Amino acid sequence: MTNAEINTLQSDAISLLKDLIATPSFSKEENDTAELIIEFFKKHEIPHARVGNNVYAKNKHYDPSKQSILLNSHHDTVRPNKNYTVDPFTPIEKDGKLFGLGSNDAGGCLVSLMAVFLYFYPQEKLKHNVVFAASAEEEISGVNGIELVLPYLGQIDFGIVGEPTKLEMAVAERGLMVIDCLAQGRAGHAARNEGENALYKAMDDIEWVRNYRFDKVSDLLGESRMTVTIIETENKQHNVVPSQCKFVIDVRVNELYTFDEILDALKNNLKSQFKPRTTRMKSTSISLDHPLVKAGLALGRGYYGSPTTSDKALMPFPALKMGPGDSARSHTADEFIYLDEIRNGIDLYINLLNGFI
Repeated sequence: MTNAEINTLQSDAISLLKDLIATPSFSKEENDTAELIIEFFKKHEIPHARVGNNVYAKNKHYDPSKQSILLNSHHDTVRPNKNYTVDPFTPIEKDGKLFGLGSNDAGGCLVSLMAVFLYFYPQEKLKHNVVFAASAEEEISGVNGIELVLPYLGQIDFGIVGEPTKLEMAVAERGLMVIDCLAQGRAGHAARNEGENALYKAMDDIEWVRNYRFDKVSDLLGESRMTVTIIETENKQHNVVPSQCKFVIDVRVNELYTFDEILDALKNNLKSQFKPRTTRMKSTSISLDHPLVKAGLALGRGYYGSPTTSDKALMPFPALKMGPGDSARSHTADEFIYLDEIRNGIDLYINLLNGFI
């Protein structure tokens, strides 16, 4: 492609992002943005398919005998918080920024990867297939998002997950496990010092969680951490000793621990009953020796371990999390992305893949 054609790709991507911002797409409610993505592919005469609210496409000369790379980002958003000073669904350009809900997380990444897919789509004799997927329900780690569409994509060998990383390479990210706990006691009258106070039993376990440290510390992600974030009893009366106390542990796991190892530590130390809500969001990493990472290093990109989770956690293959925008802006009021971040993102993605694709 010529520079003029790449400029057109960049302009088309920004125009699509404005349309996406203007179209509400809360998790599980992404039908309309899925249609916008489909219309974009139709405009560019690219065959595509839809599964639920996920949209995917494969390069023109897709060859099942070749390895495939997945380009993925999500088109759902969180709900706008109450501190917006502008309409979250009105795309506003000002001072080189594009304001709007989902502009930074992860609309800029999504449209940049779509532009990159268009760049590679018609090319012959690629060493790898290029597959694109716009996924739903990422913000809630829903089961009808990337997990739903992956079986339709064919064999995927590695991927790029578009999330705002300042175009640096997130080569690892923490896993997330939420654990529901229940301390059991026996009800009684507080004035007569009766019963067994389940709240006190829970406090003993919470104190252990607060002070426990996992030995293995990751160079990329630091410690695995547990934090108690919710506690409640069924009591509505001040004078009743609670027979049950529920609490919730938020566990952030580095790549050196499995969820089973975390659960074993709890089993050996907690007196309360406990059960993980899900073990799907595992910690992930991609080797620094992977060709994709090496290509990024050759372009002067840095790497780090990400404290946040993404659809990367649900992919059974190595994936690099990388994209335009800044994670610190995600889910904030008056969310925005710099237009140059999108342009630079498209250029960087193309240069990254040109190295070996």
